[in-house]
Amino acid sequence: MAMLWKFMRVAKYSKTTLSPKVKVRGIPSHSRHSSSKSVPSDFAANTPCSNTVEILGKAYPQDDYSNVTEKILSKVGKNLHNKKHHPLWLIKEQVKDHFYKQYTGRRGTPLFSVYDGLSPVVTVQQNFDSLLIPQNHASRRKEDNYYLNRDHMLRAHTSAHQWDLIHSGLDAFLAVGDVYRRDTIDNTHYPVFHQMEGVRLFSCHELFSSIKDGEGLQLFEQGHRTAHKQECHTMEAVRLVEFNLKQVLTQLMTHIFGDGLQVRWVDCYFPFTHPSFEMEINFQGEWMEVLGCGVMEQQLVNSAGAQDKIGWAFGLGLERLAMILYDIPDIRLFWSEDERFLKQFIVPHIWQKIKFQPLSRYPPLINDISFWLPSETYSKNDFYDLARTIGGDLIEKVVLVDEFTHPKTKKVSHCYRIIYRHPERTLTQDEVHRIHQAIEESAVRELGVEGRF
Repeated sequence: MAMLWKFMRVAKYSKTTLSPKVKVRGIPSHSRHSSSKSVPSDFAANTPCSNTVEILGKAYPQDDYSNVTEKILSKVGKNLHNKKHHPLWLIKEQVKDHFYKQYTGRRGTPLFSVYDGLSPVVTVQQNFDSLLIPQNHASRRKEDNYYLNRDHMLRAHTSAHQWDLIHSGLDAFLAVGDVYRRDTIDNTHYPVFHQMEGVRLFSCHELFSSIKDGEGLQLFEQGHRTAHKQECHTMEAVRLVEFNLKQVLTQLMTHIFGDGLQVRWVDCYFPFTHPSFEMEINFQGEWMEVLGCGVMEQQLVNSAGAQDKIGWAFGLGLERLAMILYDIPDIRLFWSEDERFLKQFIVPHIWQKIKFQPLSRYPPLINDISFWLPSETYSKNDFYDLARTIGGDLIEKVVLVDEFTHPKTKKVSHCYRIIYRHPERTLTQDEVHRIHQAIEESAVRELGVEGRF
């Protein structure tokens, strides 16, 4: 679900190897700073002649908005949620199975249709405009998204498909896929993760048919927007949609985690869902947010051609659910090809209980990096992206540990602590030193910082 930025949300340290489906041509336009230092050849990016990005068989011209990296593009097309016996596939199949069995149409067929092969390349219009996200909203920033160019990007949420699917005539659907966001680096955040979107629309008859004396109730009115409803909705309609949504999600979470699960709802607000909520569950004594949801913005529903209906939408992170359900401690493990990890999820049926057995916990190696920020715009996500591109999944966490402003020059210095830990073997000081040196040199060359190494 769009703008739920809290969602959850084994590469070598040498040059990224792209899949046959993904090609990068040209130097990314954001790599504009120069320096006398050079990056070791093992870490240098391929820079063929033309300025295009080829992805999933289509070429996209680069411009001043292009910021997607080879490391990120190498993940496109992996579709972990469709790999049989992968933990993300298991979670997806459990949710599908629940919805197929719990909600059926008049002829006994599943009410919800499922779309898990939609392209992750979307237009900016699909990702933002169709969801009524304002032009100046912070969620559109280059610092938080991966743009192919000004018009195309890697989807930041599965909500990018809401309008198209409703416009095609669908009233109830689940959309599943990989999503891409520039973010912090730690054991619960990764620039590529997986979401499931759920949407349900109701006609007047569908919403009120089970209500005693509901014949006189209406979906719409000419009213005023409040904290509890949109101006075009009647209070009765909103309350019933809200009740249905919370019931659906509570039953889903209880089915996945068990009857002892405690659920609470936290009010929040998003421009395209009003009212809206975050769902938190109490798992092993700790309250954790697992999804966001709300009554759909009627303007979105109307523009997609369903003017006579009202509906709800939710978005959940598959990694978040899998980490809780299977007790997986590190989000990087979902990308592991180690059989010790993968074989633990080869089970005879999707509902079999699994307790993840950790791989050997290898020791971390910790290095700090300090530099003066450039006078022009600087984003921490630019540095996180650079570190991720060079260090890949060898980097467990990056933390800003110190920020200092020089009393005379007013120049600002950042110190980041980088924790290196391979999920499947022990790292050596020598290989970590090479990676760390490459990050230092690339920060100077690509970000225009002044090193304090």
